[in-house]
Amino acid sequence: MIHKRWFQVLVSGILLCLLILLLHEISFFFKPFLTYAAAIAFPLIGGAILFYISRPLMHLLEHYKVPRLASILVIFLVFILAGFLVVQFIAPIAQQQFSRLVENIPRMGEMITETITYWQQNQDIIPDQFNSALENVVQTLQDSLDAAPGVIINVVSQLVGFVFGLVLIPFFLFFMLKDGHKLVPFLKQFMNLRVAGSFDRLAKSLDHTLHSFIIGQLIVSVFVGLILLVGYLIIGLEYSLTLALFAMLMNVIPFVGPFLAVIPAILVALFQEPIMAVYVAIIMIIAQQLEGNLVSPNVMGKALNIHPLTIITVILAAGSLAGFLGLLFAIPAYAVIKTIISHFYQEWLDNRKAAHD
Repeated sequence: MIHKRWFQVLVSGILLCLLILLLHEISFFFKPFLTYAAAIAFPLIGGAILFYISRPLMHLLEHYKVPRLASILVIFLVFILAGFLVVQFIAPIAQQQFSRLVENIPRMGEMITETITYWQQNQDIIPDQFNSALENVVQTLQDSLDAAPGVIINVVSQLVGFVFGLVLIPFFLFFMLKDGHKLVPFLKQFMNLRVAGSFDRLAKSLDHTLHSFIIGQLIVSVFVGLILLVGYLIIGLEYSLTLALFAMLMNVIPFVGPFLAVIPAILVALFQEPIMAVYVAIIMIIAQQLEGNLVSPNVMGKALNIHPLTIITVILAAGSLAGFLGLLFAIPAYAVIKTIISHFYQEWLDNRKAAHD
């Protein structure tokens, strides 16, 4: 019986559950390591993102025989120049529009209440149950709008805690660019030849997956943001730059991000002029069609190869467990795990085939 596949699977499942239980019982042992990992997570992730963004430029410079340290210096100068341009030309306009938007939020809430009240007074045929449900929705929306300034202030205050992490990001980026290529060879020297070869292939697969996702999402987000900005400016939508920047940030969340991005734009359009909401929806549809049929297939290709239903399921689960951070990192984490599992499964198939031969 011990050679039966079902029995082996059952025993493996029991051992896995026992291992999880054991790890849970000694979780106090891992607490210092988890605290350390949480402390460096933000600068590490930020440095890794900038690393993948800047690595093509470094390879281009090295192709023309520019020394590595000189290439890194050029990359930092490019980032400094980009930051200067953003602060000089984009940030003041966005800040002004954002301040005006925050100031108008209470007025928007009052307009919603007045509109619904007028509608209810002139629609006697509406069932009482519908009226009650509508009043609850209006009250919830009103409470959210009233609390929005406080929430925004709270978020801004929490961002102050990331200042130290922001300072560390350039240091992480520098050493990733300088010594990142040495990590895999350093680890391989502790492995035998067969394991080292497998590890090298796994490292390349993970690198390709992360590169495809980060660069792909960056290009897609910038493309969508620019298309929306141009569209908003054409129709004369207020706070166009702020809303386009918000859409650009939300678009890094696969599948769900575009729907979250259009909500503030539609609300602003409704208060400015109701027909504008239709124009905003049309612009968003055009942007998403261009992105889905033209940009994403050519940028990401089939590198991630994740079914849309899987994306929805993973994002819903991650959002419930970890909130916004779960939405943000669910898909890259899933892609990494999928790459690792696929690699070991392929290794198992190859070893099994070699054994039969």
